[in-house]
Amino acid sequence: MGATGIGLGQTIGFKADNVASRTEDGIGALMPWADALWAVTYNSHMKATGTGLGLYRIGEDLKSERVHLHDGTHANRLIHHETNQCLIGPYVIDAKGNWKFIPEFENHRLTSTMRHLKEPKSKVYYQTMEGLFFEMDLGTLKPRLLHDLAKEMQLQARPHFKGGYTAQGRVVVTNNGFYEFGETQAGLFEYDGTAWKRLSDKPHMDVAARENMGNVMFATGWDERSVLLHALVRGRWQHYRLPKASHAFEHAWQTEWMRIREVETEHFLMDIQGMFYELQPIAFEDHIWGVKPICQHLRIIPDYCAFRGQLALGGNQTTPNADNNAVVGQPQSGLWFGKTDDLWQWGKPKGWGGVWRKSAVKAGVASDPFLMTGFDRTVLHLSSDKPAGFDVQVDFLGDGSWVSYEKVRVSGYKPLVFPAGFTAHWARVVSDTACVASVEFMFS
Repeated sequence: MGATGIGLGQTIGFKADNVASRTEDGIGALMPWADALWAVTYNSHMKATGTGLGLYRIGEDLKSERVHLHDGTHANRLIHHETNQCLIGPYVIDAKGNWKFIPEFENHRLTSTMRHLKEPKSKVYYQTMEGLFFEMDLGTLKPRLLHDLAKEMQLQARPHFKGGYTAQGRVVVTNNGFYEFGETQAGLFEYDGTAWKRLSDKPHMDVAARENMGNVMFATGWDERSVLLHALVRGRWQHYRLPKASHAFEHAWQTEWMRIREVETEHFLMDIQGMFYELQPIAFEDHIWGVKPICQHLRIIPDYCAFRGQLALGGNQTTPNADNNAVVGQPQSGLWFGKTDDLWQWGKPKGWGGVWRKSAVKAGVASDPFLMTGFDRTVLHLSSDKPAGFDVQVDFLGDGSWVSYEKVRVSGYKPLVFPAGFTAHWARVVSDTACVASVEFMFS
């Protein structure tokens, strides 16, 4: 279970039990704390679907030790600075590394822990995968159920809640419960301490912000067209689109978990739909400039962080999952250590995605901005159910200064090939005719 002499590009292996029910052994959350790296591993669904999971302490010698057995599904973590405690999974760990298990969470799947809106010095929020929203007093460690979001938001499909964060006087949580192409039963939800509202009905994954530097809050998700990136800047949401590097992440079960994390001081990494991006946590001139693709990959990376100057990537590699994969045996996963810059040696950024996909388009209304930087070659495919003129615009400054690149007349279908190496921060399209249109970028 442990390892010594781990260096860059090396791994620590974790395993679940070899007996039925064989399930997963994903590394759900990582946190450097109290002279160690703490990890929780997870199975696929509650205790009945697998055993041998728990809380691990990885020392400075990179030896791992399971300190508690708990066969659950957890991927939450937060440092509560007022009480100087690490909250990870159903555990509370003090500054000396002493931990407590919260028995009330025994049969819940914890996916995020967030600061409290009204009493942040003494309470926090917990969210479960089923959409239950708790508050917990950090003095008594007794959680209290506040909301059942699956009921309040009238979700018909099985909920699959993921990340959550508190910033700018609100809590934002994500649900990626997306099981059939075209569903509208997932969502992005916002809470002001009194009531919830739905921001989107498409699948969403993570939410993150810094407590300073403008406190910009980012949220990631996707729909049939592309990756979705939202930024809350000075209380107002901005909406952007990014390419997908893979279609292998588009079912609720295939996500596990696609995060936004700070791994170098005051710098974000964002992983979404098979692509890592640099993400600048600041909104310059109230706009989002700093998004740049790093690499594409097919890894499942439930969490990642920095530890002892290295980048630590959690995994979920060998998963029989109730023997639905008949050629996979004992559940196992690796915790990989390397350098942040190693990511640039992975797969070259490529991808595709659209601003419209068989969409009813209004004349004169611009599409969302689409990322157009960091790729060598770009082709734009345009189609329309009636003759229409499409104004392809670019924002090369990133501050909303849109200029027309080319006006394309489309009757049926037409491609637009950009010169090799052409790039801008963002691109968008405006139609001069109400129509049903598809407009998709392909980057290579």
